Amino acid sequence: MADLSVRRGTGSTPQRTREWDPFQQMQELMNWDPFELANHPWFANRQGPPAFVPAFEVRETKEAYIFKADLPGVDEKDIEVTLTGDRVSVSGKREREKREESERFYAYERSFGSFSRAFTLPEGVDGDNVRADLKNGVLTLTLPKRPEVQPKRIQVASSGTEQKEHIKA
Repeated sequence: MADLSVRRGTGSTPQRTREWDPFQQMQELMNWDPFELANHPWFANRQGPPAFVPAFEVRETKEAYIFKADLPGVDEKDIEVTLTGDRVSVSGKREREKREESERFYAYERSFGSFSRAFTLPEGVDGDNVRADLKNGVLTLTLPKRPEVQPKRIQVASSGTEQKEHIKA
Protein backbone atom coordinates (compact mmCIF):
# COMPACT_ATOMS: atom_id res chain seq x y z
CA MET A 1 0.00 0.00 0.00
CA ALA A 2 1.21 3.44 -0.79
CA ASP A 3 1.19 6.15 1.85
CA LEU A 4 1.83 8.86 -0.73
CA SER A 5 -0.52 10.15 -3.31
CA VAL A 6 -0.16 13.04 -5.68
CA ARG A 7 -2.87 15.65 -5.77
CA ARG A 8 -3.10 17.96 -8.66
CA GLY A 9 -4.62 21.35 -8.35
CA THR A 10 -3.48 24.06 -5.94
CA GLY A 11 0.08 22.86 -5.63
CA SER A 12 2.37 20.39 -7.24
CA THR A 13 3.96 19.08 -4.02
CA PRO A 14 2.97 15.56 -3.06
CA GLN A 15 0.91 15.36 0.17
CA ARG A 16 0.80 12.45 2.56
CA THR A 17 -2.67 10.93 2.86
CA ARG A 18 -3.53 7.89 4.84
CA GLU A 19 -5.56 5.03 3.46
CA TRP A 20 -7.58 2.89 5.85
CA ASP A 21 -5.46 0.11 7.26
CA PRO A 22 -7.44 -2.48 9.27
CA PHE A 23 -4.29 -3.71 11.04
CA GLN A 24 -3.43 -0.18 12.16
CA GLN A 25 -7.02 0.29 13.35
CA MET A 26 -6.82 -2.94 15.38
CA GLN A 27 -3.53 -1.84 16.94
CA GLU A 28 -5.09 1.48 18.01
CA LEU A 29 -8.06 -0.32 19.55
CA MET A 30 -5.79 -2.68 21.48
CA ASN A 31 -3.91 0.31 22.93
CA TRP A 32 -7.14 2.04 24.01
CA ASP A 33 -7.53 2.34 27.79
CA PRO A 34 -11.20 2.50 28.85
CA PHE A 35 -10.18 3.78 32.30
CA GLU A 36 -8.18 6.68 30.92
CA LEU A 37 -11.05 9.08 31.65
CA ALA A 38 -11.04 8.16 35.34
CA ASN A 39 -8.31 10.78 35.90
CA HIS A 40 -10.19 13.44 33.93
CA PRO A 41 -11.25 16.53 35.98
CA TRP A 42 -14.92 15.82 35.24
CA PHE A 43 -14.67 12.72 37.39
CA ALA A 44 -12.53 14.27 40.14
CA ASN A 45 -15.44 14.50 42.63
CA ARG A 46 -16.15 10.78 42.46
CA GLN A 47 -15.50 9.24 45.87
CA GLY A 48 -14.81 5.52 45.64
CA PRO A 49 -17.34 2.84 44.80
CA PRO A 50 -21.02 3.62 44.22
CA ALA A 51 -23.44 3.93 47.14
CA PHE A 52 -24.90 0.80 48.68
CA VAL A 53 -28.39 0.14 47.25
CA PRO A 54 -29.77 -3.29 48.16
CA ALA A 55 -31.99 -5.08 45.66
CA PHE A 56 -35.40 -6.28 46.89
CA GLU A 57 -37.57 -9.26 46.00
CA VAL A 58 -41.29 -8.63 46.58
CA ARG A 59 -43.91 -11.37 46.29
CA GLU A 60 -47.48 -12.02 47.34
CA THR A 61 -48.87 -15.22 48.85
CA LYS A 62 -52.43 -15.98 49.94
CA GLU A 63 -51.62 -14.93 53.51
CA ALA A 64 -49.01 -12.16 53.21
CA TYR A 65 -46.68 -9.91 51.23
CA ILE A 66 -43.06 -11.05 51.52
CA PHE A 67 -40.10 -8.68 51.02
CA LYS A 68 -36.52 -9.97 50.89
CA ALA A 69 -33.33 -7.94 50.60
CA ASP A 70 -29.69 -9.00 50.55
CA LEU A 71 -27.93 -6.96 53.24
CA PRO A 72 -24.53 -8.59 53.75
CA GLY A 73 -22.41 -6.84 56.34
CA VAL A 74 -25.34 -4.84 57.79
CA ASP A 75 -26.03 -5.23 61.53
CA GLU A 76 -29.57 -5.47 62.95
CA LYS A 77 -29.00 -2.25 64.89
CA ASP A 78 -28.31 -0.42 61.61
CA ILE A 79 -31.66 -1.35 59.99
CA GLU A 80 -34.93 0.52 60.51
CA VAL A 81 -38.29 -0.72 59.19
CA THR A 82 -41.37 1.52 59.43
CA LEU A 83 -44.97 1.07 58.34
CA THR A 84 -47.00 4.25 57.88
CA GLY A 85 -50.45 3.78 56.42
CA ASP A 86 -50.01 1.93 53.13
CA ARG A 87 -46.24 2.54 52.91
CA VAL A 88 -43.40 0.37 54.23
CA SER A 89 -39.91 1.88 54.42
CA VAL A 90 -36.60 0.15 54.97
CA SER A 91 -33.49 2.18 55.70
CA GLY A 92 -30.07 1.46 57.09
CA LYS A 93 -26.36 1.72 56.55
CA ARG A 94 -23.36 -0.45 55.87
CA GLU A 95 -20.18 0.90 57.41
CA ARG A 96 -16.90 1.12 55.52
CA GLU A 97 -14.27 -1.17 56.99
CA LYS A 98 -11.12 0.36 58.43
CA ARG A 99 -8.17 0.52 56.04
CA GLU A 100 -4.57 0.41 57.08
CA GLU A 101 -2.28 2.85 55.30
CA SER A 102 0.19 0.04 54.66
CA GLU A 103 -2.45 -1.98 52.74
CA ARG A 104 -2.41 -1.86 48.97
CA PHE A 105 -5.67 -2.45 47.11
CA TYR A 106 -5.72 -3.72 43.55
CA ALA A 107 -9.51 -3.58 43.33
CA TYR A 108 -12.14 -2.10 45.63
CA GLU A 109 -15.60 -2.81 44.26
CA ARG A 110 -17.58 -3.17 47.48
CA SER A 111 -20.11 -0.46 48.20
CA PHE A 112 -21.08 1.07 51.52
CA GLY A 113 -23.14 3.91 52.93
CA SER A 114 -26.73 4.68 53.85
CA PHE A 115 -29.75 3.44 51.92
CA SER A 116 -33.50 3.94 52.02
CA ARG A 117 -36.24 2.15 50.08
CA ALA A 118 -40.01 2.65 50.28
CA PHE A 119 -42.87 0.60 48.85
CA THR A 120 -46.58 1.39 48.55
CA LEU A 121 -48.76 -1.51 49.66
CA PRO A 122 -52.26 -2.46 48.55
CA GLU A 123 -55.09 -2.20 51.08
CA GLY A 124 -55.56 -4.94 53.64
CA VAL A 125 -52.15 -5.26 55.36
CA ASP A 126 -52.35 -6.24 59.04
CA GLY A 127 -49.92 -3.65 60.41
CA ASP A 128 -50.05 -5.06 63.96
CA ASN A 129 -48.46 -8.38 62.97
CA VAL A 130 -45.59 -7.33 60.67
CA ARG A 131 -42.37 -9.34 61.20
CA ALA A 132 -38.80 -8.45 60.24
CA ASP A 133 -36.04 -11.08 60.43
CA LEU A 134 -32.35 -10.80 59.52
CA LYS A 135 -30.71 -14.17 58.94
CA ASN A 136 -27.42 -14.84 57.12
CA GLY A 137 -27.41 -11.33 55.66
CA VAL A 138 -30.94 -11.59 54.22
CA LEU A 139 -33.68 -9.32 55.58
CA THR A 140 -37.17 -10.86 55.33
CA LEU A 141 -40.25 -8.73 55.96
CA THR A 142 -43.56 -10.53 56.33
CA LEU A 143 -46.60 -8.28 56.09
CA PRO A 144 -49.68 -10.46 56.71
CA LYS A 145 -53.03 -9.70 55.10
CA ARG A 146 -56.06 -9.03 57.27
CA PRO A 147 -58.43 -12.03 57.33
CA GLU A 148 -61.18 -10.17 55.47
CA VAL A 149 -58.94 -9.60 52.42
CA GLN A 150 -57.51 -13.12 52.28
CA PRO A 151 -59.07 -15.28 49.59
CA LYS A 152 -61.73 -17.73 50.78
CA ARG A 153 -62.64 -20.93 49.02
CA ILE A 154 -66.34 -21.19 48.31
CA GLN A 155 -67.68 -24.64 47.60
CA VAL A 156 -69.82 -24.90 44.51
CA ALA A 157 -72.77 -27.24 44.76
CA SER A 158 -74.78 -28.56 41.85
CA SER A 159 -78.53 -28.00 41.92
CA GLY A 160 -79.12 -31.79 42.20
CA THR A 161 -77.02 -32.03 45.38
CA GLU A 162 -78.85 -29.11 46.96
CA GLN A 163 -82.27 -30.71 46.34
CA LYS A 164 -81.23 -34.08 47.83
CA GLU A 165 -80.00 -32.39 51.01
CA HIS A 166 -83.22 -30.37 51.17
CA ILE A 167 -85.37 -33.51 50.88
CA LYS A 168 -83.41 -35.33 53.63
CA ALA A 169 -83.85 -32.43 56.03
